[in-house]
Amino acid sequence: MDEEYDVIVLGTGLTECILSGIMSVNGKKVLHMDRNAYYGAESASITPLEDLYKRFKIPGAPPASMGKGRDWNVDLIPKFLMANGQLVRMLLITKVTRYLEFKVIEGSFVYKKGSIHKVPSTETEALSSSLMGLFEKRRFRSFLVFIAKFDENDPTTMQDVDPNKTTMRDVFKKFNLGQEVMDFTGHSLALYRTDEYLDHPCVETINRIKLYSESLARYGKSPYLYPLYGLGELPQGFARLSAIYGGTYMLDKPVDEIVMENGRVVGVKSQGEIARCKQLICDPSYIMDRVTKVGQVIRVICIMSHPIKNTGDVNSCQIIIPQNQVNRKHDIYVCMISYAHNIAAQGKYIAIVSTTVETSDPEKEIKPALDLLDPIEQKFVSISDQYAPTDLGTESQVFISRTYDATTHFETTCDDIKDIYRRMTGTDFDFAEMERKKNDICGDAD
Repeated sequence: MDEEYDVIVLGTGLTECILSGIMSVNGKKVLHMDRNAYYGAESASITPLEDLYKRFKIPGAPPASMGKGRDWNVDLIPKFLMANGQLVRMLLITKVTRYLEFKVIEGSFVYKKGSIHKVPSTETEALSSSLMGLFEKRRFRSFLVFIAKFDENDPTTMQDVDPNKTTMRDVFKKFNLGQEVMDFTGHSLALYRTDEYLDHPCVETINRIKLYSESLARYGKSPYLYPLYGLGELPQGFARLSAIYGGTYMLDKPVDEIVMENGRVVGVKSQGEIARCKQLICDPSYIMDRVTKVGQVIRVICIMSHPIKNTGDVNSCQIIIPQNQVNRKHDIYVCMISYAHNIAAQGKYIAIVSTTVETSDPEKEIKPALDLLDPIEQKFVSISDQYAPTDLGTESQVFISRTYDATTHFETTCDDIKDIYRRMTGTDFDFAEMERKKNDICGDAD
């Protein structure tokens, strides 16, 4: 243990494992430790089912109707991967895909006036959608055609819209689109959690809608992917990548102290020994005096013996309840997966509801989502504090990740990874550069 490393990583959440893999590939000597005996930290998948009952202090054993405990791999934090998104690009570039198998999520839905509707994301779907009247469908179709052709480097595609000055609210006005169309476009296609985006320059929203459309175009049913056997497979895949490039892993390893000298990290003390390092990456739980609480998220894991009503009996889907529909400031999300993904016993479904907490009664806040799931056999409720670093690591060389948010995709997690990478190395994380390196990275490791 008394060795010198370039980077020590504490915690095996997805953020930490991806950064560990990237740093190892970049030739850094990496030591990766976790106080837990399993991979994934806050983003783990829990197996067997008995362990989930214990974790949530549910008395007794799971009923026999739940099948074998080992058939279950239950995610603590529900998220899907955008098929054309940043995490899939990272997986492909590093070839971590060889350790994983994915299925396409079968549907994407949006809540309106108490019922759910398929999210229209192509011109054809727009014309047949039950979300809009006839004339609005035509206007929305024109809007989608405009988005598809929009190129911020080609003024002829812009129709007098300035990507860096025109607000998204003005773009919606230009196409005469009403509040409800704005709701599902902003929240179910661009995947914003609040309405703040409406008064920002439109370029980011346009790019987000393009990402959704491009992701959908890859597989057709929805823009989302999910790994068989649960999200816990993702950190393990990147841990393997790090190990191939010489990264050292220690699970079930207590961390006694982060050792600082003159305001700068120099090592980590564990069981009386010190491993020295130049830089440290960790999740907030390892260094609470350098983070601040920025909110709370409620997540409710629901076990059911049926698919969600009015989804066409799909085995997997996402439902977004836009905040305006339920008089809130933040959207409510539902992710549903099932036995088809090797994460539940035969015939069983897991739906996980999540949102940002706004009141002193978080369970009441998510009632509209739980009502869509009835009947629920067993639910597991967690309310987690969210933290962001107050120390950006410039002086201390301690780089702390942000807590996972309520969104059901990994784009915000990837933004955090790129932000930490930039602060650690002084250079932007460059997908094109990683592509150029791909053969060097993986050629000798295959």
